[in-house]
Amino acid sequence: MIKAQNTDKIGTLYVVATPIGNLADISERALTTLSNVDLIAAEDTRHTGKLLSHFNIKAKTFALHDHNEKQKAQQVVDWLNEGLDIALVSDAGTPLISDPGYAVVNLCREQGANVTPVPGACAAITALCCSGLPTDRFQFIGFTPAKSQARQQFFLDAYESGITSIMYESTHRIMASLNDLQAALGEEQQVVFAKELTKTYETFFSGSVAQLIEFLTEEPEKQRGELVLMLPGKPKQQEEIPADAKRMLSLLESEMPLKKACGVVADYFNLKKNALYKAAIAEKDA
Repeated sequence: MIKAQNTDKIGTLYVVATPIGNLADISERALTTLSNVDLIAAEDTRHTGKLLSHFNIKAKTFALHDHNEKQKAQQVVDWLNEGLDIALVSDAGTPLISDPGYAVVNLCREQGANVTPVPGACAAITALCCSGLPTDRFQFIGFTPAKSQARQQFFLDAYESGITSIMYESTHRIMASLNDLQAALGEEQQVVFAKELTKTYETFFSGSVAQLIEFLTEEPEKQRGELVLMLPGKPKQQEEIPADAKRMLSLLESEMPLKKACGVVADYFNLKKNALYKAAIAEKDA
């Protein structure tokens, strides 16, 4: 194995994002990092080899994937302590986001090793920003479960969270997942589907789950590739304001500021002051 030139130096683990399709999306910093590190930990050395070859980067690689990363983690830390710089990459996108690397980064942090990000493409965020769904609050929830009942609960929990949910799905399971989504939330449930992001056949579909099932059934080739599903959260229901509370608020409003009036009425009727204030403002603007 390669030896560090300066044994007094402590190495750094660079977590490097790579393109999810379009090679032009790689950053200048990622190219510099991959060119200068001593080793590259790759999910698939053959796949990463093609990327490195395209950019004429000659670097030593070793495999680090789901089946060996726990065993390799301590070795990576040891190499860093010997002064080697190491880049961690997945097949595409940002490592650790439904890709290997957690065991290594976690151990590095536990043992005080240097870890730094080299940010770039991530399919989840790339899909979200073009989805048309709310982006002020969202969650990435990984791949859907393998079994039907668990998937249905997975979709229910995602919807009940009240925020946009982003998930990945595999080609061979997409139709079964959509059937479970339909069973859990109904055929009119809105969903956004994205595939092959940044590639030639990039596709976005927004509509009901029933419409998406029809779309993918009519064009089975659309079921293939890297798939992202996005689900809006359950809308918040406004608190119902009793008629008596509205009447009292109307009377008090002429005698004191609206916020203070809302506080009095909220205390009397055991309501939420903010909800009452928002309802009063909405009624004035209507």
